[in-house]
Amino acid sequence: MLTAFAAGVRTGRHRGVDVAWGLAFTAVALSGFALSDGHGNPERRLLATVLVTVWGLRLSGHIWWRARGAPEDPRYARMLARAPEGSARTRYALRMVYLLQAALVWFVSLPVQAAQYLPHPPGVLAWAGTALWAVGLFFEAVGDRQLARFKADPANRGRIMDRGLWRYTRHPNYFGDACVWWGLFLLAADAPVGWAFVLSPVLMTWLLAFGSGKPLLERQLGAQRPGWAEYTARTSGFVPLPPRRPPTAPAAPPAGPRP
Repeated sequence: MLTAFAAGVRTGRHRGVDVAWGLAFTAVALSGFALSDGHGNPERRLLATVLVTVWGLRLSGHIWWRARGAPEDPRYARMLARAPEGSARTRYALRMVYLLQAALVWFVSLPVQAAQYLPHPPGVLAWAGTALWAVGLFFEAVGDRQLARFKADPANRGRIMDRGLWRYTRHPNYFGDACVWWGLFLLAADAPVGWAFVLSPVLMTWLLAFGSGKPLLERQLGAQRPGWAEYTARTSGFVPLPPRRPPTAPAAPPAGPRP
């Protein structure tokens, strides 16, 4: 995160912290793998490290590709506009963008760190968590790909993406992210001590569904996209569900006899 901060100061754009997010989790997993050598079960250590690394590198690569050459992210522009100009704004960015996200990375990744030190092989919960991780990665990767293809078509400019996975949830990538971190939590839940870290996936899910994820994005889309109200009326906000049918107008009463 400090490396990302230095790059943000040099370029004058802090949206690169979103690329650093996935890389930071990958760094935690690789560091935990090295430090737990001789302590944790090798199979569980490798499983936790591979799952986090695949997720983190895919996410960072996708965000980098999407944001290359783009101006500052409006979220960070609004946040930093609250601080004075000059060095005070730089220190504000360090505290409120980079160090805050570094603390979140540490806290959310606690189940992964704990899993790498468990001495016994993965059990039923760990393999169930791996399956849940795979479901989450599918929703993230496929949802991101579908949205990228939709945006690449000039005919869709200004329209709402309501195809593919986006027909069943307004945020397949956020739902997938939540599944990933609940799955990684289950890698540690094989042991009673792992349940001490249940607040990590709870926090991640809250951020995605009620914090800095879904609410901020939906306020922005609601102001920019015509037809947004109709889309939200028929499409689940987070968990994938069949689209709701629009309410039907009441039938007109039969005509009475003519006077």
